[in-house]
Amino acid sequence: MDALVLLSNKDLNALTKKRSGESKFGEHVQILPNSTNIYDDILDLDVTHVIFGIKEDIGVFANYGTPGAANAWDATLKVLLNIQNNEYTNPKKVLILGHLEYPKSQEKLKTFDANNKKDITKARRKVEKIDKDVSLLISKIVSAGKIPVVIGGGHNNAYGNIKGSALGLGKPINAINFDAHCDFRKEEGRHSGNGFSYAFNEGFLENYFIFGLHENYTSEALFKTLNKLPNVKYNTYENLKIRRKTNFNTEIIRAKNHICNTPFGIEIDCDAIENIPSSAMTPSGFSANKARAFVNEFGAHKNATYLHICEAAPTKDTETLVGKLITYLITDFLRARHL
Repeated sequence: MDALVLLSNKDLNALTKKRSGESKFGEHVQILPNSTNIYDDILDLDVTHVIFGIKEDIGVFANYGTPGAANAWDATLKVLLNIQNNEYTNPKKVLILGHLEYPKSQEKLKTFDANNKKDITKARRKVEKIDKDVSLLISKIVSAGKIPVVIGGGHNNAYGNIKGSALGLGKPINAINFDAHCDFRKEEGRHSGNGFSYAFNEGFLENYFIFGLHENYTSEALFKTLNKLPNVKYNTYENLKIRRKTNFNTEIIRAKNHICNTPFGIEIDCDAIENIPSSAMTPSGFSANKARAFVNEFGAHKNATYLHICEAAPTKDTETLVGKLITYLITDFLRARHL
């Protein structure tokens, strides 16, 4: 897989800031110094979770969004590797694989104009290539009996996560999406706004629940589409937090009843978290603690198949903030499964 860059010992040592009297997460995680076949390499490896990043925001651009999601992986690694290793963490059961990257496509993206339909079409074709890489990598990890934790990139990568998991398990999976948007737009070429609709229409996604949909950013046509599909359920942020017609815990139970009976993926879009730099940053959204509680609730279930945290778009000034948030979500997921 040409796009996969393994995390090296050199990089690990450079990023992990060792301190006398302390033991850091990065000092105990496992890595693959080299690889010829990911499936064979991790099959018998004594790990439960495989963490990797996706350094791209081509799918965001292809959906007329603001790029920046390609920076989330580097921001996360700098924080994750330097948290404390203690009785609440078990990094020895974690493989940090590395990341998928597309430097030529990312560089070409700088010359694209979002007002030019031809450029949008070109970007959407590039997303199809990313889809193939993500689905292949996920399928190998899942078929080897490990749980992928995917960081960064646009929400276009939900498609690869779902397809790869379904292929790895040999059957369709369900998904829960903590998001301000349903990402169920029409099949008009691949981008960050239609990963779930493509996966659903191709038979890889069975039951789908959107948690915290924002009414201001969901078209009437999309609401009609969602409402006529029995396999798709949702709640809105306004019903939960503004009008208070229902509550967080009640909706957690409803969502679990819809998606947890068979293997499911957990999708966390940072657009849903208040004041977090992202492709569609919001001043009105769930708190970071609500997002953490959400990950804990669903991550603890035996059928949780993967975690994907996407759309965070850190700048130089906000990379530590974003890195800390994503690291909290990762470790909440690991602890939920008693790792």
